[in-house]
Amino acid sequence: MPATLLVTWATRYGSTEEVAHAIADDLLRQGLAVNAQPMREVRSLERYNAIVLGCALYMGRLHKDARHFLASHRAELMQRPVALFVLGPIHADAKEFAEAEKQMKKELAKFPWFSPASQQVIGGRFDPERFGFPFNILPALRKIPANDARDWTAIHSWAGNLPSALRPSATR
Repeated sequence: MPATLLVTWATRYGSTEEVAHAIADDLLRQGLAVNAQPMREVRSLERYNAIVLGCALYMGRLHKDARHFLASHRAELMQRPVALFVLGPIHADAKEFAEAEKQMKKELAKFPWFSPASQQVIGGRFDPERFGFPFNILPALRKIPANDARDWTAIHSWAGNLPSALRPSATR
């Protein structure tokens, strides 16, 4: 059986899923066998040689599905090279990216065993039209204009470096 890579994500409004699919497509174009599916649908990592995890920071915390995934698959994740991308800042602002990096490190400290071979903070998308209850009734949030800070060139560049970063010999 050929080596297979899993690209998995946790998302609330779909932005992280869009990035995950772009990364999976890039990896497929590089000749890798890739399976892409939401974290909540992953039951086992047994058939995968490497994993790419994607999630967003919400209010400074990793998406709950990502926290659950890390806790549930700890043993398997410790045995494989893993890459992590996290969507955070909704503006292309250096201060927002620095804050998101800080928040990501704080969240990952809760999983001291987790040591990604590659990790990247990516700009996020903010679209108040996609919010559900109770956020869709908060006037302050509805006044913030929609914005997409995802840098697709940077995302594709990071994905292009994943095959070498996820080689077992490079990470273990």
